[in-house]
Amino acid sequence: MLAVILNWMGAAALAVAPFIITSIEGQALAATGLILLTRQAIANRLWNLVALNLIGVIGYLTTLLGAI
Repeated sequence: MLAVILNWMGAAALAVAPFIITSIEGQALAATGLILLTRQAIANRLWNLVALNLIGVIGYLTTLLGAI
């Protein structure tokens, strides 16, 4: 049950993040959403999505750390 809740939280974070992506909070929300959804992609063995999610997390965290 916890996994399902975390999956929905990740999806919600990615749904909201684009509207505030220019802020630090938006970038953190996007990275968090991708991290939460990566667990689901791993569980379903969707390696292309795992790779895309990890690349996205690295990109958002790089931008986020440069802004702090």
